[in-house]
Amino acid sequence: MKKAFKLKAIAVFAVAFLISTVACAQMKMKGKMIASPRDSVSGKVHGAAISINYGSPSVKGRKIYGGLVPYDQPWRAGANEATVFITSKDIMIDGKKLAAGRYSFFATPGEKEWKVIFNSANAPGMWGVNDKGTNDDPAKDVLVATVKPKTVAKSERLKYVITATGFSLIWDTVEVPVTIK
Repeated sequence: MKKAFKLKAIAVFAVAFLISTVACAQMKMKGKMIASPRDSVSGKVHGAAISINYGSPSVKGRKIYGGLVPYDQPWRAGANEATVFITSKDIMIDGKKLAAGRYSFFATPGEKEWKVIFNSANAPGMWGVNDKGTNDDPAKDVLVATVKPKTVAKSERLKYVITATGFSLIWDTVEVPVTIK
């Protein structure tokens, strides 16, 4: 009898834990609920430790590229705080050197090609937008590369993936691969 009671108590606790986890999936930032929680990914590419920290918004039935994220305008490549890209070693992107360090990462989407932007303005907690649009300050752009997007299966949440050859931004039905050498 006691064993059955303990099993029921454990089951009730497990269900309560799962419900509270789902209820708290919307993270809080500065006391406000946000729908785009922070996420991060890290890995090694050609001996360099790479990490990317970003806000991960959802599609939620919206038109993303050419809609929520306009074409031909710099975008924070995530939500809320600016996306942060860190490399432990000097790397090459599009034939250009990016020194080891911490950068804000922006992108300018286009229908046929994108510009990816590594910017030296990278204060912790820097918001990704200001009253005039994105916080990308072209005077502080360290490296700008042109890449070709690909069509992929739909991804509801924005995510970054690090591979042996670089990293990709994936959201909605678009993948933006960035090759690192």
